[in-house]
Amino acid sequence: MEIRWLEDFIALAKTRHFSRAADEQNVTQPTFSRRIKLLEEEMRVTLIDRNTLPLSLTPAGEVFLQSAELITRQLRDTKERCQEIRKQEESQIRFISTQTLFLSFYKEAIEPFCESIGMEMDVNMKSSSWLGIDFVNALVNQQCDLMLCYWHPAINFIRALDDDQYDYLVIGEETLIPCSATDENGEPKYALPGMKRKPLPYIGYYENSFLQPIISHHLQRQREVPQLQTLNENYHSISVKAMIKEGYGLGWVPKRLLLDTLSYGKVALAGEENWHIPLEIRLYRSRLNQSPNLNQLWKSLKEKMT
Repeated sequence: MEIRWLEDFIALAKTRHFSRAADEQNVTQPTFSRRIKLLEEEMRVTLIDRNTLPLSLTPAGEVFLQSAELITRQLRDTKERCQEIRKQEESQIRFISTQTLFLSFYKEAIEPFCESIGMEMDVNMKSSSWLGIDFVNALVNQQCDLMLCYWHPAINFIRALDDDQYDYLVIGEETLIPCSATDENGEPKYALPGMKRKPLPYIGYYENSFLQPIISHHLQRQREVPQLQTLNENYHSISVKAMIKEGYGLGWVPKRLLLDTLSYGKVALAGEENWHIPLEIRLYRSRLNQSPNLNQLWKSLKEKMT
C-alpha cells in the first residue's frame, strides 16, 4: 500500500467526486480511479459506494477514513520533525578536538567566541579515545567540519592535510614544558638531564599520539642526552599531569594545563628553557565543505586573528 493512495482516498471522501478529487491530486481521472481500485483490492473490501450521487463511503470506508487521516497526519508531523532535525544538524558545526585542547583552549577561547557570533557547535566527545591519526581521518572522511589540534613538523600523520584541499588557521600558541613534583624544599624532585646511573622516571605519551613524536624529535636535538626511563605512557596530558603531581616522575605537559598547578608550588619546572618545546594550535577545515555557517565562522575567525 502506498501513502498516496491514502491521500487519494481522503481527497475523494472530501469531494465525493472522482474528477474533482483527481484534479486536487494532480493526476488524470483514470489514474486516480485505478489507484482507488488498487486500494480497495489491498483492503479486500469496497470503500466507495459508486451507486449514490454524490458518491458516499461504505461503512468500511468510514472506518478506513479515520485510520487514513490518522496515518497521514502522523506521517506529516513526523516528516516536519525530521526536517527540523535536519535543519538543526545543518546549522551546527561538527567539531573535534583532543581532550587536552578541549579543556585548555576550546572552552576558554573558541566556545565563547562562537557564542558571541551566535554559532552552535556539535562537539564530538567520543574523540577523547581516538589516536592521533583518527582525527585526521575524521576530517578527510568528512565526519567533522573542524579539527582543533596541536601542530609541529615532527607529527608525520598530519601531513595528509598539507594539501590544497585543506585550509588551516593558527589560532594559538602553546609550549610543552617539562615538570616534576616538588620535594620538601620546593625544588623539582626530578630534573633534566638526569644521570646515566640513575635515569629519571619518565611519564610519556604513546607514539601514535600528537605529543610523543614532538617530544622525541626535540630531545634528539639536544646537546645533552636526557637520561630517561619510561615509567608510563598515556594519550592525554591530563593523565600525565596527574601522575607528575603524585611524584611518579617527570613529563612534558602543555603550559596552559599547568599555570594554576605551578602557582601552588606542588609542581615545578624540571628543566631550563632549552627543554621547552613550542607548538602551534591549528584549526583545520576542508575547502570542499562549503557550509554557509562554516564559511561564516571561518571568516569571523580569520578577522579575529588579523
